[in-house]
Amino acid sequence: MPHRSLLVFLPIALACRVIAVVLLGHVVAGPVLSAATVSGWELAKIDGRDYVTVDSIKQFYQFTKLTRSGNSIVLENAKVEMHLKIGGKECLMNGVKFVFTHAVASVGDKVYVSRMDLAKLIDPVLRPNYIKNAGDFRTVILDPGHGGKDSGATNALNTEATYNLNLAKRIKSTLAAQGYKVVMTRDNDRFLSLEERVDFANAIRENAIFVCLHFNSGGRDARGIETFTLSPPGVSHYGRSAIAADNHVRAGNEHDSANIALATSVHGSILRRLQNNTFDRGIKHARFSVLSGVRHPAILLEGGFMTHPYEARLLENPKYQDALAKGVVEAISKYRFAVGGRQTVHAPN
Repeated sequence: MPHRSLLVFLPIALACRVIAVVLLGHVVAGPVLSAATVSGWELAKIDGRDYVTVDSIKQFYQFTKLTRSGNSIVLENAKVEMHLKIGGKECLMNGVKFVFTHAVASVGDKVYVSRMDLAKLIDPVLRPNYIKNAGDFRTVILDPGHGGKDSGATNALNTEATYNLNLAKRIKSTLAAQGYKVVMTRDNDRFLSLEERVDFANAIRENAIFVCLHFNSGGRDARGIETFTLSPPGVSHYGRSAIAADNHVRAGNEHDSANIALATSVHGSILRRLQNNTFDRGIKHARFSVLSGVRHPAILLEGGFMTHPYEARLLENPKYQDALAKGVVEAISKYRFAVGGRQTVHAPN
């Protein structure tokens, strides 16, 4: 069976959109402590971490072209275009932004991607049909964040809790019409603790997916959408340094690969729906409680900033809300198809 990449659903034209790549500084690579070739994979240790060469990635995933211009790397085939930058943690695949755990490194004329990012991000995105037991579901759990005494972010137009619930209701009605069983952690303006949300989701025994819905707040210039999945063991919460607890395996880590595949489908579908009416903040790893505890494939979507002067008005627009809902609905069906088959040949993990 050929690779059934989720990226076939993301138009290659998206890659033409201008998306700022934030350089996090070049890797000052220590000596390569060891290097080896394992089943066609060229492996190395850099600063104590396992890395694989970009050449190995090109060969394994059947990219037909690898181009390097200075610190920029582009891998291409008929369906996927991947952009990397030496010293950076951002990866664009068909124009959709992913945030790596470790920066892309170079030693001599070789360029390397961490084995963690290969196994936990690149592989499930490019080969979702290899993910075990992910596609056999007809139940969707929607978790509209906040509610009741907890209004979430607020502005002069509305509250986040209201937007979250309205979006969940839009998604539910369309999914139900398509034959999905849809359950919501709350269907009115009431407060639920994070623990209650996790317990609600885990009480559902059949195969399901979990989509947590939020809207963002920040400085006046912050805008755009971002999608979070649970950090794999050993990976910190986005934006902070690693701590000892990051090495603990959480319940949600059972579905690390399915989580990133679901996030890819949802994030990419929404970008396509919103076009120039948003900014791509990327798919990121985090240690939010609802993601840590839920025993189903799970993501947390931040659908825009209530604190941005222009975006706040967009959030109030029913057309924007409808585009978000349609993006999520479309993505769930595409994810279900993409993970519906698998094979037994594996990338390094």
